[in-house]
Amino acid sequence: MNPASHQSDPSCPPTGPPGFLARLRVAASLLARLRKPDLQAGGAYRQVRFGKFHLFGRWWRFLAWVLHETFVAIPNGTRGLTINRRVSNCPMWLIDPNPLADHPWCRDPAAVLPASTDTVVIGAGFTGGAAAYHWARRAPANRKMVVVDLGDPASGSSGRNEGLVVMGRYFSMVKQCMLNTLPELRPDLDAGGRKRLAHQFADVYARAAYRNAALIEQTIQREGFDCNYVRDGWVQARTAEEQAALDDSVREAQETGFDDWTKISAEEAARRSGMRLDHPAGFSRQAASWHPAKWVWSLFDRALAAQTVALFTRTRVTSVTNDEGRYRVETSRGVIHARHVIYATEAYTPALEKMFHDAILPMQEQAACGDGGPKTMKPCIGISGTWHFAGRYGRRVLFGSGGSRLADCEAGRNRPSRFLSRFVVSQIHRTYGDHRLHMTNEWSGTVGYTPDQYPIVGSLDRRGRYIVAGMCGSGSGVSFNGGRCIVNRILGLDDEPDDYPAAYFAPSRLLNTAHHPWPAFEA
Repeated sequence: MNPASHQSDPSCPPTGPPGFLARLRVAASLLARLRKPDLQAGGAYRQVRFGKFHLFGRWWRFLAWVLHETFVAIPNGTRGLTINRRVSNCPMWLIDPNPLADHPWCRDPAAVLPASTDTVVIGAGFTGGAAAYHWARRAPANRKMVVVDLGDPASGSSGRNEGLVVMGRYFSMVKQCMLNTLPELRPDLDAGGRKRLAHQFADVYARAAYRNAALIEQTIQREGFDCNYVRDGWVQARTAEEQAALDDSVREAQETGFDDWTKISAEEAARRSGMRLDHPAGFSRQAASWHPAKWVWSLFDRALAAQTVALFTRTRVTSVTNDEGRYRVETSRGVIHARHVIYATEAYTPALEKMFHDAILPMQEQAACGDGGPKTMKPCIGISGTWHFAGRYGRRVLFGSGGSRLADCEAGRNRPSRFLSRFVVSQIHRTYGDHRLHMTNEWSGTVGYTPDQYPIVGSLDRRGRYIVAGMCGSGSGVSFNGGRCIVNRILGLDDEPDDYPAAYFAPSRLLNTAHHPWPAFEA
């Protein structure tokens, strides 16, 4: 085989560094396509990576990084990347037809919303699907639930993500996030008191997340859901500078009994993921991969069969108001009166309820997928580095990264950054070496972050409005168990554990700190 034919073979990785003109072409292409999402992502990266430096040092280091990435790292790392002439913005998980698209109108064009119901759920993603499933499992025949969504089931962040069932955030990470914000939330406590409280918050969160993961696996096995579930863990590469923090987090996980989070050698990381690392990696033992949209569709399939749940897609909720002891839910298709409302709206919540501005922060994340990729990348296992994530699913490789905060009204936008996609491919190149990858799809989604990076699960008004949100990109680690607990509260059932006590998870922690029922110190 001559060199020219070798280079044209899509199965063969590229050889040799790119020349000056090739680098210049890549840099020109990146700069010419810069858009608002690129600048927002760059600003977020600058703050996270260089925020510890003074203003001049921060900008100087950031500009040096941009030049290096634009003219060196990205041209080197993406020389095996080809991009479709027309890249689709359809997420990989939604390429297959949605079985619940335009429901119920596709089957019954004359269908109308009911005038009243027991409970309205706003949102048909992870949380809405969980609420519907648990309602169908536990509610009596005379109590009905209506689920509405402005799109189709799993069309929001539940169908635009990495494709992992996570254990939530590991104990040490939750504790540190709470320590960072408790001085503002609880200025009455001294440093020792804040440390004890942060430990309690992390303990409660981790216990709920562990049960969530167990419930998901049990449900998939019991119901026979076909959602490509594989529990092989999640390898998280760590740099030399991150080793001390990794050791501390693993030690704390062992001390508290939350030993899902551990450390593995570079050799074991290579065996599990195919990554070539110079240092030990973090490893979540119990994380799993799945098809997130199929999970949501399966939940609704079971729920709708019970006749106590109705689903209305492509129905936008415009307001929720009190109306003589009930709630008036106004939608683009009419009004529903309900005794209870569940907000399963995650990052969309602030646009609907203004009180959540600055309490739930819409954050854009993005991903892309393509054919090919590193031959050594293992399938169906979570793979990530400091600034990216990736995974192999069949013939496709999915890859992506986080971004920046959006305005409340921009939640759900699908405007990915091409610079960020190329940056992630160059990151993959660092741990997998030369490979060919043909990118076909590229999309963005929005997740909801709370300022303390701790979810909110509970009542909004101590009457009939409930919420599950602020899951910080860990929706699969909170939503199923959270939805179960909220449904049980509405139905007045106390025969199952409730893992989201108000003292920790109630929205008042962020909305009305002074009147939040803070937990007492445990012995």
